[in-house]
Amino acid sequence: MKICVIIPLYNEELYLEKTLDSFINQIQNVDKLILVNDNSSDNTNSIAKNYSKKYDWIELVQNNSANKHIPGKKVINAFYNGLETISKNDYELIGKFDGDIELPPIYFKRIREMFSENKSVGIAGGNLYIHDKGKWIFENISNKKKVRGPIKTYRKECFDDIGGLKKSIGWDTVDELLAQYHGWQICTDESLHVKHLKPTGNTYTKASRHKQGEAFYKLRYGVVLTIIASAKLSYKKRSFDYFIDCLRGYAKAKNSAVEPIVSKKEGSFIRKLRWTGIKKKIL
Repeated sequence: MKICVIIPLYNEELYLEKTLDSFINQIQNVDKLILVNDNSSDNTNSIAKNYSKKYDWIELVQNNSANKHIPGKKVINAFYNGLETISKNDYELIGKFDGDIELPPIYFKRIREMFSENKSVGIAGGNLYIHDKGKWIFENISNKKKVRGPIKTYRKECFDDIGGLKKSIGWDTVDELLAQYHGWQICTDESLHVKHLKPTGNTYTKASRHKQGEAFYKLRYGVVLTIIASAKLSYKKRSFDYFIDCLRGYAKAKNSAVEPIVSKKEGSFIRKLRWTGIKKKIL
């Protein structure tokens, strides 16, 4: 199965070489790797340029955007800038990866197998691990059945069914929810340990936490589910301020009549799916 992976890059000079080396050292490599330099102010572009000159299957694309971190929107805009350079019909699988990860050599061999073995799989990936106190541990901000944002691979038909990736914080949650809405399965191989060299949220500010609450509103979670989801994130982040900021972000979005990123029908499905998951954990 032909795979095209797109990596939006913003100031990843500390991690990019390890990321790209892990792509190069795959047992079965991707067919196309597109690096999108998203207005980086460090040496990211020169590193990416060196690799693109050395390997003909690696391409470097430039994207001009705000020189700051904007959760969701910035990275997905850069992703689409890369996607526009290819014909989607040339590839069965489309990946959106980050420039701060290190893949095991068997990664894409297993990804191909996961999609080939089950035609209902729409999104697949491994699990992210972070370095903590001298060892690599699971990055416990979501469960092991979720494919995290830095390592997303989509079957093209699933990607089309969900309308692509939303240019909003929460894009890496709504994609899986909409995939299930359209009858696709989410598949993770828990034996695929991917090193996450820059843990999630390291660059997030108070405004970013407000955006997380806004994402819950855009997903049509409703007040009760938002409280539960915010409390869960707050606990995992060991920060009560995170909980408060999420709720403030939700309230601000609601009072400002922010446009949801899912329809009412999709929102109803999402709430039902979330409540089913909660009940299973309790019972």
